[in-house]
Amino acid sequence: MQWCDERMSEPSPRVPADGPGDRPRVGLFVTCLADIYRPNVGLAAVALLEKAGCVVEVPASQTCCGQPSYNNGDLAGAARTARQTIAAFEDCDYVVVPSGSCAGMLMDYPKLFEDQPRWRERAEAMAAKTHELISFLTDIRGLDAVTTRFSRRVTYHDSCHGLRALGIKEQPRRLLASVEGLELVEMADAEICCGFGGTFCVKYPEISGRMVADKASDISATGARVVLGGDLGCLLNIAGRLGREGNGISVYHVAEVLAGMADVPGLGDPTDSGGRAR
Repeated sequence: MQWCDERMSEPSPRVPADGPGDRPRVGLFVTCLADIYRPNVGLAAVALLEKAGCVVEVPASQTCCGQPSYNNGDLAGAARTARQTIAAFEDCDYVVVPSGSCAGMLMDYPKLFEDQPRWRERAEAMAAKTHELISFLTDIRGLDAVTTRFSRRVTYHDSCHGLRALGIKEQPRRLLASVEGLELVEMADAEICCGFGGTFCVKYPEISGRMVADKASDISATGARVVLGGDLGCLLNIAGRLGREGNGISVYHVAEVLAGMADVPGLGDPTDSGGRAR
């Protein structure tokens, strides 16, 4: 894994002369929530990508994907963030994100530059090489199994962006089926929103609270002691509700289990300090 610095400029989009090879250069977009709340997710993503034969780089100048600004109508602010992100990852063969929500935002960057042809071209190049982590591993790198163990009964929550915008449903379940000792029990309404929705939970707390309460009930009904998912926003919301109910169900990002790095407290557990691998 390499950390690298970049400078923002106005060149044409970089296209590798021979295209991505057997060991493509993958830029990991860590996401704000992983960086601040769950660094272990970023470490797990690096481990999985390296096992899949990728050279992983983590551009130091990356920040937010811009989605909070975009969803609240600050298109100028979102465009500023997008320019910095595009410049940071321009030299990578792929951009991989452990979040369907943030990956979807990066793919939407061309919408921010309708009247700026040069930046739109760069944004389109960025969107074309951006992938959510699990779909990249399965659909692009051809990974169909992992060699790790997790002897727990789990259930899986499908996040809205990953499922509806990116078509991620079967891919994580395919890899989880190869984890030794893992038993996957599907919950009722796994595809229903957990109520997080970014600022939705702030603007409409009562509706959001009812939605996550229903989600927690569906999780509990499976008898699983662990819930997995691919978006930390959803998982933090779910973990908060489960924690308030005191039912002892642990919450992990799916990458942590697939990478064999779920030997740390779950999200929101009393001893959770960001899930840093020790």
